[in-house]
Amino acid sequence: MIWIIGGTAETREIIDRIKDMDNYIVTSATDSEKEFIPCPNLVVGRMDYVSMTDFIDENHISLIVDLSHPYAAEVTENAKRAAQSRSIKYVRYVRSKVEFEGMGTYLRGYEECLDFLKGIKGTVFFTTGSKNIGDFEKVRNKNRFIYRILPAPESIEECRKHEIRMKDIVAVLGPFSKKFNKAMFAEYDVDYVVMKDSGREGGTIEKIQACGELGIIPIIIGRRDEEGIYDIDEIENIIRMV
Repeated sequence: MIWIIGGTAETREIIDRIKDMDNYIVTSATDSEKEFIPCPNLVVGRMDYVSMTDFIDENHISLIVDLSHPYAAEVTENAKRAAQSRSIKYVRYVRSKVEFEGMGTYLRGYEECLDFLKGIKGTVFFTTGSKNIGDFEKVRNKNRFIYRILPAPESIEECRKHEIRMKDIVAVLGPFSKKFNKAMFAEYDVDYVVMKDSGREGGTIEKIQACGELGIIPIIIGRRDEEGIYDIDEIENIIRMV
């Protein structure tokens, strides 16, 4: 059995390509993926390392195909370890990074981003999801922080948990065009937009272009370099060979 770890648009693409096959299981962390992954073999729930090894044993997994989000580093590391512990093959799909030279403030990770935010004044629009809202709120001071999140119960709950005002929540599903981003950033009169390097697939270019045309400073949270396969066609071929 093949285990496909989901979490990206590429997961949906792969599932669509291999719909003639039935020897795979797809997993995702949240219920919201049910709406986007048309697969009867979808299992929802977060897993740590021990859960992953149990999942491999219970489902007789012979190959792990990791299509998790570029920033889900813990998922990837645990999956690698689990595959090694069971002596099975592991394949990682990696999104290409975006070239950012001269296009904003590039930071190497969340810690650098938090340090940077401590020294700014104005309105900040976050397009990084709901996971790190608690960390951002600790450095908000008197600034206005606006969070664009998925319209999913778990994302709304995270906002409620940290007492985010309704007027500072934008719950909508992306990725978005430059025109859409531009209209939204202008409507909220933002000074900074915080984003991840989610690649072209994640709409990063459109966010930066919108910022450029409005004179807004884009703050890009970088990600680590990864080894893996950058071609989705190659991923499909590997799955079909099994």
